[in-house]
Amino acid sequence: MENKFEKVVMVGLGYIGLPTAALMASKKFSVLGVDISQSVVDTINNGEIHIVEPDLSGIVKDVVNKKTLRASIVPDESDVFMIAVPTPFKEGYQPDISYVENATRAVIPFLREGNLFIIESTSPIGTTQKMRDIIFEERPELVDKIYISYCPERVLPGKVIYELEHNDRVIGGINEASSQITKEFYRKIVSSNLFVTNSQTAEMCKLVENSSRDVSIAFANELSIICERANINVWELIELANKHPRVNILKPGTGVGGHCIAVDPWFIVADYPKEATIIRTAREINSYKTLWVIEKIKNEILTFSQKENRKPKVALMGLAFKPNIDDLRESPAIQVVKVLNGAGLNADYSVVEPNISEARENHYLNVDLYGYKEAYNSADIAVFLVGHKEFKDLIAKESILELDFCGIRE
Repeated sequence: MENKFEKVVMVGLGYIGLPTAALMASKKFSVLGVDISQSVVDTINNGEIHIVEPDLSGIVKDVVNKKTLRASIVPDESDVFMIAVPTPFKEGYQPDISYVENATRAVIPFLREGNLFIIESTSPIGTTQKMRDIIFEERPELVDKIYISYCPERVLPGKVIYELEHNDRVIGGINEASSQITKEFYRKIVSSNLFVTNSQTAEMCKLVENSSRDVSIAFANELSIICERANINVWELIELANKHPRVNILKPGTGVGGHCIAVDPWFIVADYPKEATIIRTAREINSYKTLWVIEKIKNEILTFSQKENRKPKVALMGLAFKPNIDDLRESPAIQVVKVLNGAGLNADYSVVEPNISEARENHYLNVDLYGYKEAYNSADIAVFLVGHKEFKDLIAKESILELDFCGIRE
């Protein structure tokens, strides 16, 4: 008999949890979104959203009005429980799964026989089994009576709704029954391929995907540093090299940020420190690129001050970890701004991020935000840290020294 998946609890209403909850609610599931932030809960229950993501606002408003999505700070009984909370790292780049554990413990009292429990949070290998052990330790009567799986997201910020539905997914259950039941559930949401494996392989798959991307970006970032020394235009070089039918070099940037690529490789390094040499080196290169950018900016400020005998106006263009989104998590641009603000240089900074509000930004930095046209036009030095589409429309001025770390003028 087909399992009846009608009610879903989604724990975590951030960049993955909220779009996933909204998508499920649009497909006639009765979804309860759970978050520890009362303001997030209130915002969603008002049919509004607290993040920037194309197409999400309309969907949330619609499903809240239809009462297929509501939010709360506490879970309730359900058929399916999903975990989509952060998994940052602690000191020494050690994985912190406390958010996943806390979310798991929060739903344990509401679990009942036949329920499906899914972790979507990017997690170190073995996390799903650890949560299984916690669940069964507190609720031993549920051993072999519920289904537990891991299924990581594969989405691109700015296209989350589309990619949640159309990207292939990897499903890893703690046993074959869990894998198959989870596949049956996702088939109601995802229109693309669903591949079944065990939980450890699915966990490793997510980490490997992002580590592979990190290595590719590290090559581009290292290349940009070499080209600077060699007095070669890195953007032209990459364009020409990519004419080769089997070469696809990525574009360099200020570093690497976000909740995945800047974090996930460390989960592998933490478990396999001796073996993960390329993965560790890529992380170190991408972290160094941000420090290199900071030193370039400092040098230009000092040169300007000495030459012009006054302090320059410096526009720091972009704070998000990638173009055209509002996500500041692990953003290298944030690190640049923080370091420059604390460096004691004789300069006036104008910080720009067109995708977020002043109130939102101040959660990360205690600085004022400026409009991008205002900041650029009044600057002596314009530093492009993120390649937002708005910046590409700015007309270059000979009077402004541009430091382009993301290919705005390529």
